[in-house]
Amino acid sequence: MAPSVLQNGGFLLAVVGTAALIAATGTSKWSVRDRPRDEEASLYRHKGLWQDCATTFSGFTQCGSLQGSSGAFWAVRALMIIGVLLSVLGAMMSLFSLVLGSLEDSTKARMCLTAGVAIIIAGVCGITGASIYASHILASLKTSTYGGGHEANAQGGTPTYTFGPASFVGLMGGNVLVMAGILKSMAFREIMKAENASHLQFVYKPQLYFRTDAGAEKPSGGNQFQNYV
Repeated sequence: MAPSVLQNGGFLLAVVGTAALIAATGTSKWSVRDRPRDEEASLYRHKGLWQDCATTFSGFTQCGSLQGSSGAFWAVRALMIIGVLLSVLGAMMSLFSLVLGSLEDSTKARMCLTAGVAIIIAGVCGITGASIYASHILASLKTSTYGGGHEANAQGGTPTYTFGPASFVGLMGGNVLVMAGILKSMAFREIMKAENASHLQFVYKPQLYFRTDAGAEKPSGGNQFQNYV
């Protein structure tokens, strides 16, 4: 496959994955509350990485900061932030390698490789962060019952939280970034192959020099110089 196709494809996927990772990190719908049937249905609760929000069916939303976050929750925040920073850096380096046409092939190849590695790490961070958050939701679904708690409903039960759209967006963005990084790494390999092939085309052919002694007899022929008086 042509290096330009791999570079362009990797850049487009990096932009899509970066946008998905930013959107997932900033939104407040990583988990939504699963309400029992007898609970008042006029309130829609959802949580993100930074806020706990309540939205009424009339469209009014009120959010507050999350309190008492666990260490795993802070790890998810850190992973998502690192993923966003690395994905933005990798996308910018990928763009520079495409725009700056005056760069040498070796320099462009190194930029592609560096961008690919940064994008892959960003994708792994996004996948890991979304997976950790998902594992906590699954654990809460297995252990939580409507038997009591600080968010009690009319019968004294505690509502659980299920997966929100942001968790799926973050997981999808991480996978797209990994694919983008793989394409950038493949572009590095193809650029280096093309550069090595261009170097092999130039074969050194030594020139042959003939030395004629001053007293040697010069053979007659059309290719020899003759002196005319």
